[in-house]
Amino acid sequence: MLENYIDGKWKGHSTLTDVINPANGEIIAKVPLSSEKEVDEAVQAAKIAQKQWAKVPAPQRAEVLYKVGNIMKERKEELARLLTLENGKVIEEARGEVQEGIDMAFYMAGEGRRLFGQTTPAELKDKFAMSIRVPVGVVAIVTPWNFPIAIATWKSFPAIVAGNAVIWKPATETPIMAYELAKIFEEAGLPKGVLNVVFGKGSIVGEAIVQHPDIQVVSFTGSNEVGRTIASECGRQLKKVSLEMGGKNAVIVMDDADLDLAVDGIIWSAFGTSGQRCTACSRVIVHKDVQKELEKRLLEKMEQLTIGNGLDEQVKVGPIINQSSLEKIHGYVELGKREGAKLLAGGFPLTENEYKYGWFYAPTLFTNVHPNMRIAQEEIFGPVVSIISVSSLEEAIEVNNQVSYGLSSSIFTRDVNRVFKAQRDLDTGIVYVNAGTIGAEIHLPFGGTKGTGNGHRDSGVQALDVFTEWRTVYVDYSGKLQRAQIDIESNE
Repeated sequence: MLENYIDGKWKGHSTLTDVINPANGEIIAKVPLSSEKEVDEAVQAAKIAQKQWAKVPAPQRAEVLYKVGNIMKERKEELARLLTLENGKVIEEARGEVQEGIDMAFYMAGEGRRLFGQTTPAELKDKFAMSIRVPVGVVAIVTPWNFPIAIATWKSFPAIVAGNAVIWKPATETPIMAYELAKIFEEAGLPKGVLNVVFGKGSIVGEAIVQHPDIQVVSFTGSNEVGRTIASECGRQLKKVSLEMGGKNAVIVMDDADLDLAVDGIIWSAFGTSGQRCTACSRVIVHKDVQKELEKRLLEKMEQLTIGNGLDEQVKVGPIINQSSLEKIHGYVELGKREGAKLLAGGFPLTENEYKYGWFYAPTLFTNVHPNMRIAQEEIFGPVVSIISVSSLEEAIEVNNQVSYGLSSSIFTRDVNRVFKAQRDLDTGIVYVNAGTIGAEIHLPFGGTKGTGNGHRDSGVQALDVFTEWRTVYVDYSGKLQRAQIDIESNE
């Protein structure tokens, strides 16, 4: 049984729910369904802890992250296997996700010796001017089930190194990673109250977090619908809010592309994590002159995909997270058929033999998809790809941009002129050239435009903007009152 982690103590709860292995339906843990009471306890502890934590020199705060990174490195395989058990993603992807957390620990620890501000010339004699970063206070992070440790590190590590205290609400589908990371922080010597983990439903714990007057920042990754609600309420309270809310990502394949490379990129982007990534390729925008050949090669590669339990090293496509997600995916496939798209492969749940106790969906490929079809516009979050034919680069960019999301895009071409036009005109926060739509690196900003977010970024140094405020400091050592522009004007 898992427990909340509040004020450096492990605390159980009378109401529990099952954590299910999506590959076989087995119950692997029980997790608390906490209430507003636990949220308030965590916030009160965080308020006290944050005041002291902010006074610890940032390089010393960073030492905790270095220790966290080293512990994660030592336990990488154990963490990866636990991740696969609760999430279902194949083991090589789980190892990659844990490595992402390790990398983020070391990267953000480095920021403990930077956290750069600015110095600038003052307008008046005997006056010094600078800006510095200061912590916001108590911050909340709300993380999804599809990257249960990586996204949490994107948010918690910069918040902690910057001097904040954190309230973390993980997804109830994947709480084990939160439990393990809290234990790692405890082992690394993080003072009590600086990190608090409260398990529970979004409708209760998430709502309590958003409504709590002593939480100054909410950082959320999840659906557009929930993100809009959070943004609205945080706006009413004048809280800072950072949102990452999905994508409808496209790979553009031009007529001069290396088709074998393009196929590899599409297969990995579309069916890695069973399409359950916000950066997953959901659309392939292909030049009409190479469409048939691309479809042929895609179908050949799709036939080679092995589907099953992610702990099997030979498996390349794992399960869907739960029954409701499986039903949503299949609903979109049926919608695509009704809209007139042509189904080339897949299009059905896998329910027999080794699949009968888990939630699996066959990798699915549609062609003859019109850009305005719902399967080409709405986030499906599963292993479903729509092929859209175009006649030019300009048309491809137009099709890419005419969705409500703007997270990730990709173009395969050998023409450097096309590359530069694409990276200029594609309206997504991330652009890949001759690579798929997935594979973010932690030292660069992660996020997107339009319905994907609200302008903030996870990861990279830009993540610090979410968890810090800018303070401007003027030091006047003239010994007299100087009135900025008034006295400048009088001296002219």
